[in-house]
Amino acid sequence: MEISTIFVIGMFATFGVLLFSGFPVAWVLAGTAMLWTTIGIVAVEQFGADLWFDWGSSIGLVPERLWALVQSETLVALPMFIFMGIMLDQSGVAERLMQNMVKLFGGVRGGYAVTVVVIGVILAATTGIIGASVVLLGMLSLPIMMKSGYSKELAVGTACASGTLGILIPPSIMLVLMADRLANPDASVGDLFMGAFFPGMILGSLYVAYVLLLSYFRPHVAPVDPNREAVSWTVVWGVLKAVMPTAGLILAVLGSIFAGIATPTEASGVGAAGAMGLAAANRRLTLQVLKDSIRSTTTTASFIFAIFFGATAFSVVLRGLGGDEVIESMLTGLPLGPDGILIFILFVVFLLGFFLDWIEITLIILPLVAPVVESMGFDLVWFTILFAVCLQTSFLTPPVGFALFYIKGVCPPDVKIGHIYRGVVPFIALQLFGLAMFYVFPQIITWLPSVAYSN
Repeated sequence: MEISTIFVIGMFATFGVLLFSGFPVAWVLAGTAMLWTTIGIVAVEQFGADLWFDWGSSIGLVPERLWALVQSETLVALPMFIFMGIMLDQSGVAERLMQNMVKLFGGVRGGYAVTVVVIGVILAATTGIIGASVVLLGMLSLPIMMKSGYSKELAVGTACASGTLGILIPPSIMLVLMADRLANPDASVGDLFMGAFFPGMILGSLYVAYVLLLSYFRPHVAPVDPNREAVSWTVVWGVLKAVMPTAGLILAVLGSIFAGIATPTEASGVGAAGAMGLAAANRRLTLQVLKDSIRSTTTTASFIFAIFFGATAFSVVLRGLGGDEVIESMLTGLPLGPDGILIFILFVVFLLGFFLDWIEITLIILPLVAPVVESMGFDLVWFTILFAVCLQTSFLTPPVGFALFYIKGVCPPDVKIGHIYRGVVPFIALQLFGLAMFYVFPQIITWLPSVAYSN
């Protein structure tokens, strides 16, 4: 085994071990880079190790890369979309939607769960803050579903899975990070937003179909509320009034991007301003709410950028060790063929999602495997969306499924962790089914970007 291969494996192994130390991920990434820089220097100077690494010039690249990071116009959209999502959570939009849609779907068996999915899709198109969406959906839906006799598994599973749709449905902060890491004009933020639109909608539709079928074949898990209000034009009008402001904001943000009127960065500013407008219209925009939203935005963005800085140092050292060449040779050396290699990559990403957060996987793994996939002739936008769908499962898979922790924090005391685990398993299966569908039918992802550019 070549010395560079040993060093690359050792670097990943060190990162994996240090993750369990309890230190912040950003420090673990940067510390691993510094440790293996020192080991490499000693190996070269003392033992004459044959490494593809100019230590001085490579380490000197770190400040340059960090400066390029903070200058990135793409990443300007990140805090704006975060602020947009947090402000919308404060605006009372979700509460109004829940109150009105429950009246509309309450007469359908499983209607409350369908309502949660629909609201989850709407929230996903306005916010990519998974923690806030899961908590909000849980707080709004679990009491009413529990009171109506819904099974604990269906109630928590629906709220948990629906809240994670925001990581995929644009505007998604994950897709913004992916576009920045790829730094490829063939996979810009706009391309990824358009490519993810239909997969996100299809996943939401799969959730609705599952809820309706389960409710039909097992009526006891989702009984009809006997005290439901009859559907009338008043109820329909109430739903329209609740949906139209949010739909207008979605149209302003995504419509301007898809139509080529605004860049994603410009549209993020429109979205942030629109979210403040909705909060003001609902009389929720106070100075305290504004301060809390700005503080939460700063905290979330700082957390992500800290990991960015650590991942940048990690990537520079890994590439200096020949990590790109090692990963490429390992993957292309597999006797699986191009399709088999791509499926293997997605399988590894799925397994990593059990233990790592999506941010680390996006910042470290995606830049390493994307060039290999592109060199095999696959469409980069298509692969990146497959990668994103695969990562969405990481929010639901234990032991590090963050959505599971979020929902547990707002569950009634009689809902145990076992109920949550059993509740999310069908939705993980639905996500994997959707992933297979998008793999077999790539046009689901590639059609909208191709139509946009053909016009």
